[in-house]
Amino acid sequence: MGGRPSSPLDKRQQQYLKGQVDALLRNFLPQYRRQLAASILRQISRELGPQELARCQLLHSKKLPRVREHRGPLTQLRGHPPQWQPIFCVLRGDGRLEWFSHREEYENGSRPLGSTVLTGYTILTSQREYLCLLDALCPDSSGNHTQEELDPLLEMPMNFPLFLQHPFRRHLCFSAATGDVQRSWRLALQGGIRLRGTVLQRSQAPAALAFLDAIRLYRQHQGHFGYDDVTLGSDAEVLTAVLMRELLPALRAQTLPGLRGAGRARAWAWTELLDAFHAAVLAGTSAGLRAFQPEKDELLAFLERTIRPDVDQMLRLRARLAERLRAEVQGPLESCLHRKVDAQLPRVTQMLLNAVEPALAAVQALLTQGMDRLSRHLRGRPLGAQLRKEVYSFGEMPWDPELMQICYREAKRSQKCLGKLVAPLGFLGTQSLVFGAQDLTQQLMADSVATFLQLADQCLTTALDCDQAAEQLEKVRGRVLKKFQSDSSSAQRRFICQWQICIFLPFVLSQLEQSCKAELPEFEGDLLAVGSPALTIEGIYEDVVRKVLLQRINRELKKVLGASDVSCTLDGCLEAPWDQEGAGEDLTGSWAMSVNCWEVGEPALDVWDGSWVEQHPPVSSCVWAG
Repeated sequence: MGGRPSSPLDKRQQQYLKGQVDALLRNFLPQYRRQLAASILRQISRELGPQELARCQLLHSKKLPRVREHRGPLTQLRGHPPQWQPIFCVLRGDGRLEWFSHREEYENGSRPLGSTVLTGYTILTSQREYLCLLDALCPDSSGNHTQEELDPLLEMPMNFPLFLQHPFRRHLCFSAATGDVQRSWRLALQGGIRLRGTVLQRSQAPAALAFLDAIRLYRQHQGHFGYDDVTLGSDAEVLTAVLMRELLPALRAQTLPGLRGAGRARAWAWTELLDAFHAAVLAGTSAGLRAFQPEKDELLAFLERTIRPDVDQMLRLRARLAERLRAEVQGPLESCLHRKVDAQLPRVTQMLLNAVEPALAAVQALLTQGMDRLSRHLRGRPLGAQLRKEVYSFGEMPWDPELMQICYREAKRSQKCLGKLVAPLGFLGTQSLVFGAQDLTQQLMADSVATFLQLADQCLTTALDCDQAAEQLEKVRGRVLKKFQSDSSSAQRRFICQWQICIFLPFVLSQLEQSCKAELPEFEGDLLAVGSPALTIEGIYEDVVRKVLLQRINRELKKVLGASDVSCTLDGCLEAPWDQEGAGEDLTGSWAMSVNCWEVGEPALDVWDGSWVEQHPPVSSCVWAG
């Protein structure tokens, strides 16, 4: 593992990467501007239409937790040549992992030895699996590995490794002292990877939606139609991943021959060189997007002012053009759907149902257990401190990685099966899909907990004794479960619909590229009178294809899930968003301390006073960090 790149990036390499970043931004930003306009039009159109979220029965939780802060001692393979060295590791609330020489350096606010954000990493806990991965990175034609190449990994001080692997970044190798420590770190890191990865997917802000659409269209113009995990991360991270993927074959061809070492030492050196390339590209894309930010803010304000007064006229024009386009593409579109989609739709629907249904069932089981535990505790006439602890634990359920792992594991079981969609449909978004199912389970748990606490707050008074309070909680339990079943059923349907669109729409568009796309320019003249970038023929064409596809999806969902008053629409496939305003704030609230339960023998109960629900925060990092 002692090999290193022969040199850091030289001036020629830096100039080359700068030129590539500049070219990417020149090609991408015009697409982004058009999608910002389209996104504002959709938002205004949605505001004028029926409000989908009004159908929700559960109170919508307004706080999205930050990554759970986690810290403790580990051992890390680092240095040149790499050696196992003790460190103190800290997972920050923003999903950044830092490591220090000693705990005291962290507590004194010293700079860390190193750090990384978790976007795009995967975790391995098998030494054998990681060594196979290294072997595949830079295959040794001789097939031999010398003893000295293996020593640093084979002489691991503990049997509980944590390998963080990234397609474009330096690998991180840690070791924990015990299996329990390894598990707690694995769960914490997995939560950080997920929440860092789905930051754009969880947002319903017009700019975030526009960015994801612009990335999809940019990649389609490059010939890549399938939904892809490349969209995981922040805007700069996504652009960096897109460009790194484009550059990787050339980088390998140009730089691998110059790396010293062989076998795994050479693979280790390659990941370090890739990390330098990635850092340079990320710095360039970040700078480019920061420079674009003032223009974007002005553009969004301008679009809002100019689109809203003319929205009715624009929507009528879009409807007329959509009708004409549908007549033009009806034949090839129906033929494509009949030949290549209809047979796949039932199979894909079942795959998606298998991904989300068991996870939501696990949420209901955990929620029921938590509510029952509170009722039992009340009947046992607890001390005030004991009851406060139980209520606090119940409120923290959505943010407890150990507890929620039961639900997350159910969603992840389907990952291997979903991988079978790659060959027939070109779908490369399996990790995004699993993360989406896990986000959904956390959201529904948070909504359910918030609803239970709100209803309990309304019905519990000082006039009730413990048994009467427990009876009231059991009634609340029944109401919450009915609301959960209603919302989870609707959410499941929307989730399946959303991912069917993500899977099938790019595939259908790729199949129609030759037969239909060439006919679009003749419709461009109809949009000249409007003069707004919010309407494009390409966008209207995709809406036509999406609408016809949704009709088939809704029919299939009706067969599999039964009739429902909730159907998927062009704008209604996405889940209700987390409220990003105030998301992740470190709000160490005092609501648990306002729970005033009587001591044994006291005649009255004031379990929840009227204000504590509003004060109830997400889990505080300072509470759990110890």
